[in-house]
Amino acid sequence: MIRIETSSKKLFRAILTVVLITLVSCEGVNSEEKALLSKVHEIREQYAPDKRTVLFDIRVFSDAKKYILTGETDNEIALAELRKSLESSDVEYIDKIKLLPSDELEGKTHAIVNISVANLRSNAKHSAELATQATLGTPVKVLKKEGGWYYIQTPDKYLSWVDDGGIQLMNDDEFKRWQSAEKIIYSKTYGHSYTQENTDAIVSDLVAGDVIETVSSSDAFYEVKYPDGRKAFVSKNDAENYNEWIDRMNPTIDDLVTTSKQLMGVPYLWGGTSTKGMDCSGFTKTIYFLNGMVIPRDASQQVHTGKSIDSVQEFDNLEKGDLLFFGRKATDSTAERVVHVGMWIGNNEFIHASNMVRISSMDPNAENFDEWNRNRYLRTKRILKEQDPDLIHLAQTPLFKE
Repeated sequence: MIRIETSSKKLFRAILTVVLITLVSCEGVNSEEKALLSKVHEIREQYAPDKRTVLFDIRVFSDAKKYILTGETDNEIALAELRKSLESSDVEYIDKIKLLPSDELEGKTHAIVNISVANLRSNAKHSAELATQATLGTPVKVLKKEGGWYYIQTPDKYLSWVDDGGIQLMNDDEFKRWQSAEKIIYSKTYGHSYTQENTDAIVSDLVAGDVIETVSSSDAFYEVKYPDGRKAFVSKNDAENYNEWIDRMNPTIDDLVTTSKQLMGVPYLWGGTSTKGMDCSGFTKTIYFLNGMVIPRDASQQVHTGKSIDSVQEFDNLEKGDLLFFGRKATDSTAERVVHVGMWIGNNEFIHASNMVRISSMDPNAENFDEWNRNRYLRTKRILKEQDPDLIHLAQTPLFKE
C-alpha cells in the first residue's frame, strides 16, 4: 500500500530510528526490505546504469513501523515503473521520491551558457571536482537549484552543477525565441568580443565553438547579444554565420586532423573541454564538435559508440579521425577499464591531450614513440559519419536553432 506524505519535517520528526539501507548490500535486512531494495536496484540497472547521465538516487529508510522511499530522479519512466512494480506489494511505505525538474524552478527549466566557458562541477561548490565544461551558447536542461548553484544536463546528457553566473535561465517561450534567432559560431581558437566596432574595449573573451545570437552585421563585424542581454561586436574574420556553417558541414578525415593540430600545445586540464584547457576525452570531444558532432563526454563513454575497427594493434586498418582507447585489459577477475583516448592522424601517429595536446607515435623507431600507451592500447573505434544514439550530428539535430 502506498501513502503519499507531503510534509517531510512532520515525517522525520516522527521517525524514532532511521536506518539508511544501501543499494549495494542487503545484509541484515528482512524480506520486505530486501524486496524494496531489489526492485529499486533492478529499475536503476535498467534505466539508469550510468549515473553520469541519468539521475536515479532512490534510498530506503525504516523507522521500525514502515518504510520510506526518498530521493530524486530525472527519469519519469523509471519512476513510473518503480511505482507500478510496487503497487502489488504488501509492504506499507511512504513515497517521498521527487521527480525533477523541481517545481521550485517555476518553469525556468532551460538555460543557455552565458560565458565563454562554464566550469561544471561534480558538487555545488567551487572547490568541487571539475566534471566538464560547456561553451557559450550551449543549451542545457535545468533540474534543480541549491543555493547559488543549478543542477543541469548538457546535450551529451552529462549531469553536473554550474554556478548562477554561468547560465541564463529561460522558460519554454524564451528558449524557443533564442533557438529561432540568427547566430554565429566563433571559429578562432581564442579571442574577444568588443563594446564597439574597431575598439579594444572588451566585453568578454571567446573560444572556438562559442555560439552567440546576432543582432545585425556590417562589412567587418557581427553585432551580437549574449543570453543575459549584453551587446557586443565580433570580427567577421573570427566567426561565421551558424546556419551557413551547418549547411556546409560535411567533415572529412582531413578536416578532423586539421582541427586537431590547431589545438597543439593547449594545456591538459582535468574536466576541460575547451581551448582554454582540456583532458583527453575533452580534446576528442572538441575536435568533433568543431566539425559538427556532439560525442559523449568521457573516454569510457566514447568507446561504446561508433564502429569497431581494431583491438590487436593492426594499425594499418585505421583511418585518420579514428579514436584510439587505452587502459587496463580485462582479466578473468576484472573488467576492461578505459582511461585514455587519442585520435589517429596517419603515419603511425595519434594526437592526444597528455600534459598538453601533442602527437605520439606507435612506431618504436620514431623519436616520439609512446611505449607506455602502446602497451596499454585496447581498441579503435570509428565515429565519423556513423549513426549512433549517443552521437549527435548538429546538421540533423537542431540544438542551436529551431
